[in-house]
Amino acid sequence: MTEQGASLDDPWVKVEYAYGDSSLDPDDEDSDYQQEPYKESYKDRRRRAHTQAEQKRRDAIKRGYDDLQAIVPTCQQQDFSIGSQKLSKAIVLQKTIDYIQFLHKEKKKQEEEVSTLRKDVMALKIMKVNYEQIVKAHQDNPHEGEDQVSDQVKFNVFQGIMDSLFQSFNASISVASFQELSACVFSWIEEHCKPQTLQEIVTGVLHQLKNQLY
Repeated sequence: MTEQGASLDDPWVKVEYAYGDSSLDPDDEDSDYQQEPYKESYKDRRRRAHTQAEQKRRDAIKRGYDDLQAIVPTCQQQDFSIGSQKLSKAIVLQKTIDYIQFLHKEKKKQEEEVSTLRKDVMALKIMKVNYEQIVKAHQDNPHEGEDQVSDQVKFNVFQGIMDSLFQSFNASISVASFQELSACVFSWIEEHCKPQTLQEIVTGVLHQLKNQLY
């Protein structure tokens, strides 16, 4: 700044105006205030790409856990031990593992039931064939053998069948309590009263009587 009353014709005043602060132009291309536009470096680009990839990975993992929690029924049940707070990833994984193990057991159980039903169907088919042969034989010779089998022989056949069934019944049934008795009876029926088992018993009894008669 010039002193008050100084003339502009003074040479020192001209120098002060020429080199003073007022001579700096912010818009001058050579001014220190002019800055180059920011250019993203290779390192910055890699860091940004890595951050984006990591975020995508975390989002994918979160969606996976959300899908598991929506699919697994036990994850949807209320767990009073943790209240209403969100299930942790560890709990979701453990419940998923438990549910998969449960499904494996159910699958094995169903396969065993299917195998048992197939055996029962096969036994029924065998009995069907035998009964068809008996009916056909009776139709071809309706009066053959009517007088050859006495009531005593019929009773012996019935007694032999019942004796065989009672042996397995007596060995399998427990009468410690009514509940245990009921359970044993149903278990015995399922195991020893299958069509194939009964057929084997009847065949054995008839074979024994045949040997006795002839």
